Amino acid sequence: MGDRVTMTTAMTTATAMTAAMTTRVTAPEDGPATGVTTEEAVKAAPAGPAHGVPDGPARRVPEGSVHRVPAPRRGAEPAPDGAGAPAPHDPRAHGFLPERPPVRAMIGTWTRLDAMARAAAVAPDRAAAVALVERARRAEELTALRQRVSRLSLRNAEAAAMRIAVIAVSCGWCGLDPQAPAAREVADEAFLELWAAIAHRIDHDQFVALPTLALHNWAPERKPRRHIPIDQLARTEALVPIVRWAPEGQPLSRLDRLMLAATRLEAHGIWLFRLADTLAGRSPDDSSTPTALRRLVRVQHALRAQLHAEAAELAAAPATPQQGAVLGALAEQGALEPPVLQAADAVLGIGGRRMGEGRRQLLRRHLPAQHRAWLSAMDRHCAPVRTLAHRGGPDAAVYREAQESLIALRRTYTALVQAAARPGTAPLPAAA
Repeated sequence: MGDRVTMTTAMTTATAMTAAMTTRVTAPEDGPATGVTTEEAVKAAPAGPAHGVPDGPARRVPEGSVHRVPAPRRGAEPAPDGAGAPAPHDPRAHGFLPERPPVRAMIGTWTRLDAMARAAAVAPDRAAAVALVERARRAEELTALRQRVSRLSLRNAEAAAMRIAVIAVSCGWCGLDPQAPAAREVADEAFLELWAAIAHRIDHDQFVALPTLALHNWAPERKPRRHIPIDQLARTEALVPIVRWAPEGQPLSRLDRLMLAATRLEAHGIWLFRLADTLAGRSPDDSSTPTALRRLVRVQHALRAQLHAEAAELAAAPATPQQGAVLGALAEQGALEPPVLQAADAVLGIGGRRMGEGRRQLLRRHLPAQHRAWLSAMDRHCAPVRTLAHRGGPDAAVYREAQESLIALRRTYTALVQAAARPGTAPLPAAA
């Protein structure tokens, strides 16, 4: 009996020592911040909150210090403690671009959806696109896809959503709620069920819009030699559409080029997202506020110059009446403004003052919930900076210059959309 007690006591002591050692080994250690530092990032993002979510309190970085931008190794397994890996929805990491390049080729049964989207994009009119959907329904292809939605990874579900969006706008159904009873009187019921299932899988009901069509419908023309961040990839590599709105073997259409231009606009606008986060919570009397606003003006001027450069190639590209109808349908739903322009509006307040808060939320409903939440946070946290609109002096003049540069950027984007829509039966409404 004594031997048993002694052995039990020894085992208990050993277990406690092992637990203590394990706790000591697995406890997180404070270490240096991870990420990369570039001269461009320092210039584009002055001292401000370096990490954390917009809802948190602003954290000051001493003047002249380095602003570190997290650069996780996408595609690699995250560290056990998550160190150095920003939240997937952190706009400072890659704007509103997908965290990884979109899925270029779907596999298995989903190749049928890919083929249907490619055929619908080059259909001569809506009736031909609708006929493609009806043919797939009769072959029970849509039902088979609906049964497999739950097996999709989130990244592949987003790829399927992009193809659903292409089919929906090609058929003229982009304004429908797939779960509304009235929609069944207009669109194919099996397609609506697949649409609703995909929307539930990605938790995004209003995805039939420019962000889905553009930001999930591109790929680098050649495989990069080394891994680079997603925004740098979209800026520096030649891009091609995954689903083309022009037949294979023919030049890209105006709609193709508009979608790629929207993607590059988002990639170049990464500095605008970082500046927005810097201005969040700033006092209008803070000495760094006018500096950040001046840099915001420079970024918006650069984005406008980029759109002007895209306009020449776009105007020379072929167009069809069907593609004009697609853009017209998206414009009617308020689904054309790129997220990067909405981010600038959240800082400067142009949209809210000109059109009312309801209109602003109407434009944002096509973005994922996490993106809408970030924009709403910017609305609140940049409110002190927007009080410069009612003041005088040099700081207020810089703020008004930033507003004017955003207005000019929006007008340039509107002109690009109108150029892509020609020839069209009716002029597009002005983009917000």
